Amino acid sequence: MGCNNKISPLTIQGLTVAYNNKPAIWELDYEAPVGGLVAVLGPNGAGKSTMIKSILGLVPKLNGEIRVFGERYNKRRGNIAYVPQRSSVDWDFPISAGEVVAMGLYRKIGWARRVREIHRETALHYLSRVKMRELANRQIGQLSGGQQQRVFLARALAQEANLYLMDEPFSGVDAATEQTIIDVMREVTANGATVICVHHDLHTVSNYFNYALILNIRAIASGTIDEVLTKQNLEAAYGEGFANAKTTFEMKPPTNDE
Repeated sequence: MGCNNKISPLTIQGLTVAYNNKPAIWELDYEAPVGGLVAVLGPNGAGKSTMIKSILGLVPKLNGEIRVFGERYNKRRGNIAYVPQRSSVDWDFPISAGEVVAMGLYRKIGWARRVREIHRETALHYLSRVKMRELANRQIGQLSGGQQQRVFLARALAQEANLYLMDEPFSGVDAATEQTIIDVMREVTANGATVICVHHDLHTVSNYFNYALILNIRAIASGTIDEVLTKQNLEAAYGEGFANAKTTFEMKPPTNDE
């Protein structure tokens, strides 16, 4: 995609965002590792989703600078794929799963041009990668929560991006979809892309990710999983006694019964 592998896929300096004069993010500094699989952690209201939306220019910032592969977002938007929270999507919109995935091919199709057969076949290819090809013609509102998430994952894959931003992709999905998501995340990072994922389940962090950023309005810690998931950092984010109360360090893989 024409990105220099030595340049950080995402650099944030002094980012401050506020809603109704209340800070949502305060003076955030962060540099994402090249090819990293990064979990963004923190309590509710910590600014995790706000950070993702700030990168995409979906919410205004009061201060700070965001660089994607060393340049402003507008110059690198083609290198970024976004998987939003399911709760933010209008599932009543009259569009099929295949049409949603084809939206990820806009750079190949061109603005205001018709989707041709080659594009429909390409969309089917990416639906196959998330085991959804047979539901390509299904209206998105008729899909289960896990199936809906797979469709948006396929759309992100179709963009063939270098940086993937995912906002709680595991929320409310079944075990099979959860495994599909992590398989795709590992695949794209193995090919050199970077994934930054808002995540809420501390028990799966060390199994799914190799880097983490802990937020609570401010950055608490960032680095490898071993560096970040310490009692001190978790209690700074979630409150005193949290690490012991939640047995956070007894990491365990998810099972189909969970």
